[in-house]
Amino acid sequence: MKHWLVKSEPNVFSVDDLEACPDQTRWWKHVRNYQARNFMRDDMQIGDRVFFYHSNTDIPAIVGLAEIVSEPYPDPDAFDPEARYYDPKSDPENPRWFLVDIRLITKLDQPISLKTIKQHGETLGDLPLIRKGNRLSVMPVAPEQWDYIMSLRAA
Repeated sequence: MKHWLVKSEPNVFSVDDLEACPDQTRWWKHVRNYQARNFMRDDMQIGDRVFFYHSNTDIPAIVGLAEIVSEPYPDPDAFDPEARYYDPKSDPENPRWFLVDIRLITKLDQPISLKTIKQHGETLGDLPLIRKGNRLSVMPVAPEQWDYIMSLRAA
């Protein structure tokens, strides 16, 4: 099992929105960064755990835990000329953009703020979330980083 962090702006799609979805499950689509796409397409697997992170908000934070519940599959919006995320270079025979379905495990009673995570930066090492200049919306989290961040829930 691998671990991930996915970012979403709460005014676009929040953990509350995921909670309101049927079976608390929804696709994670519209990723249009090749490195993030590669993580989704090549590395995410059913059962992987996910930190759901709210970005571009007053207090950026991990606000929920989720899991991957589908194999990666092509993002249909890439093929739809009417869709905001249409990509005329994406071909259904050789898709460029992929997505996975995620299911909410739990919302956190106390979010784990970016500020708190940064205070533990020395322990968390190369966690992409706190690496300067990293703006990926999908990023891996090493097992020891996952465990350490989970331990911050009790703090």
